[in-house]
Amino acid sequence: MLKELLITGTDTEAGKTVLTTVLSAYWQKYYPQSRLGIMKPIQSGVGDREWYQNTFKLEQSPEEITPLYFQAPLAPPIAAAKENRPVDLAIVWQTLTKLRSQCDFLLIESLGGLGSPVTDELTVADLAGEWRLPTILVVPVKLGAISHTVANVALARQTRINLKGIVLNCTQPHSDAEIADLTPKDLIQSLTNIPVLGYLPYIDNLTDLDKLAQIASNLDLEKLS
Repeated sequence: MLKELLITGTDTEAGKTVLTTVLSAYWQKYYPQSRLGIMKPIQSGVGDREWYQNTFKLEQSPEEITPLYFQAPLAPPIAAAKENRPVDLAIVWQTLTKLRSQCDFLLIESLGGLGSPVTDELTVADLAGEWRLPTILVVPVKLGAISHTVANVALARQTRINLKGIVLNCTQPHSDAEIADLTPKDLIQSLTNIPVLGYLPYIDNLTDLDKLAQIASNLDLEKLS
């Protein structure tokens, strides 16, 4: 498996935290002697940093999980302006570099989707491309998912992102027939030429780490090597 992986999505509720949690549970269960790192580079409002601190035993300070933290749950350039602060990406880069050297595997959960603004000039896609982060795209199972996936893959190619795969996430319970109709795996792969690593079922309890590790093992993680 890769040494680091950026988890991004087609939008803010795609399931990035779910996939990051599932992969973290898998890593800590099957590679207990290695050091896992989790990073949420920029966070606006309470949420993911607190979740990862409380759920996993990490050898990281809160500032190493989230180098930039803003109070208002808004896009970073807007939240930063309300606090009269800059979005200082140098701090994020320094922390990323440090964790890269210390961790055997680093999961990086992006804010929002690939098109989400990080600064007034840069999006998540720009950073993922410039920083050469191997990336997984999380796509929620819903009407419109196919077109959203195609558009995001096009953006990834435009910004030269190393897009390793797509994970389809059930944000609510769906039957197999509904999943096949809303997010047909073969069609998505044909349209994007990116492998679909599998589906995440609807998960109503993210605290059962053994179950989450089993769910992760059903994904085609060999394609991440």
